[in-house]
Amino acid sequence: MVKKLAALAALFGLVAGICGCNTVEGFGQDLQAGGRAIEKAADKSKPK
Repeated sequence: MVKKLAALAALFGLVAGICGCNTVEGFGQDLQAGGRAIEKAADKSKPK
């Protein structure tokens, strides 16, 4: 049940992301922005 819900949420997010940008270039930019956010979060969580 949890796996189905997670898959459905991921699918919904993907569809919303694709609909949110009108071009492939826009989708690429959105993907890069998401990657940068993940990278920043990972850098902040590293022990110093």
